[in-house]
Amino acid sequence: MVSAILLSRAGLDVLVVEGADVIGGATRTENPFPKVPGLRHSTGSYLLGLMPPELLAALDVRIPVLRRDPHYFLPTPGDAGSPYLLFGTDTAATRRQLTEFFSPADVAADDALQAELAALREDLAPAWLTEPLPVEETAQRYVRPELREVFVDLVRGSVADYLARFDFRSELLVSMYAVTDGLSGLNAGPDDPGTGHNFLVHNMCRLPGSGGTWMIAEGGMGTVSRTFADAARASGARIVTGAPVTAITLDGGTASGVVLADGRSVAAEVVLGACDPYRLMGLLPDGALPTALAERMAAARRTGTTLKLNLALRGLPRFSCLPEGAPSPFGSTIHLLPGSASLTGDGGESPMAALRAMWADVQAGRLPAEPTIEWYLHTTVDPSLADPAGHHSSALFVQSVPYELAGTSWAEALPGYVDRLVEICERYAPGTGDLIADAVPLPPPGIEAHFGITGGHIHHVDNTVSFTDRMPYATGIDGVYAGSAGCHPAGSVIGAAGHNAAQRILADLGR
Repeated sequence: MVSAILLSRAGLDVLVVEGADVIGGATRTENPFPKVPGLRHSTGSYLLGLMPPELLAALDVRIPVLRRDPHYFLPTPGDAGSPYLLFGTDTAATRRQLTEFFSPADVAADDALQAELAALREDLAPAWLTEPLPVEETAQRYVRPELREVFVDLVRGSVADYLARFDFRSELLVSMYAVTDGLSGLNAGPDDPGTGHNFLVHNMCRLPGSGGTWMIAEGGMGTVSRTFADAARASGARIVTGAPVTAITLDGGTASGVVLADGRSVAAEVVLGACDPYRLMGLLPDGALPTALAERMAAARRTGTTLKLNLALRGLPRFSCLPEGAPSPFGSTIHLLPGSASLTGDGGESPMAALRAMWADVQAGRLPAEPTIEWYLHTTVDPSLADPAGHHSSALFVQSVPYELAGTSWAEALPGYVDRLVEICERYAPGTGDLIADAVPLPPPGIEAHFGITGGHIHHVDNTVSFTDRMPYATGIDGVYAGSAGCHPAGSVIGAAGHNAAQRILADLGR
């Protein structure tokens, strides 16, 4: 018998630590660009921002990261002289742009927002590496008195209400913050309760040198997995891939191991699931999970609303709003927001009205004509992400789209919608379509099928669900634990849930 099995994902690859196995899924394709085989980076690659530095120190591991500067680029679809923002370490330049294209009031609002987020980030940090408490108790234990009410209202409330406190004059700025931090990965709109929690989570960037921003993992996000895999092996772990798990076995109500797809059984006294909670629950015998927990998690279940369009580009696009000599926008999160044309005199809805209309489309099962897009192109910051022929690895992170479409299917609608997304890019950077050497789209059902994530929800459990309302580390079944993005503190590449679940396991085993 091994001492513990970690189910790494749905598929479920197995990891074994000190006699334990990490067992888990089918082998997945690493090459998203079949026409450009030199680009061998995960179709799920994104950014690293939220991993606590204390976790890396405790494990004595180092993940090489690269600072993005500027880290945000907010273009508008107009010629040189049209409004734009490049947020970076040059705060004076950022303030000049805010004043020139927006207003001095927006400078003051942004300063106040960033100062409050920095204080909340500092206060909340210790809470991420321990068992969760209810929101109000978390405020009492960790948050400074003058921000406790703000914290509770933020976690419970909407991102739109939180941002309204700062009296921004520019709706485009409010929309940018609402989208990239409040709505990213959510099945929710800007006015929905809990979107404030997602906003706070996305502002918990504390990696050294980050300045509160998200970073590029050098060599791609696979570097994160490799770093932890190497550390696990160095500590005696055995990692087994291509070993799908079909069931968790119990003996007298206590974990006894897992059954693999080929019929083999692996005995263990502990099974820890890093797959999403719904996959973990599906591996258990019917009725094994405590009824109250099963009902609570069923009520929290939502499908994903994210579409990822991976691109291989022959060259760098040129944004028409940027004047000659402007800093390079590549490496940054490039925000293509609905309603941005209203700032260039082209009419249309205001940014927040367009954002609300987009969410209404999603709720009705319609593909929004203009969704929110975060565009990434990191090869200028990390050249290792390019192939020998010089193709750039790029991606559109599209939010929000329906999981199921009304009156059609994704198979029918996807090719035309990919064309529509490229057309949107062309409005900001004419000629982008001619640069595309290959494109691989993953709508929510594609994310579900490719990565084995229930409902294609990239956070496993929607980040509108917070603290003790997420999947608990201890499932109520002796020896069966959860440690995925569906647990506290939140969905993303954080690592804290695994740390906290391991601490709970050690305590329960008396070690």
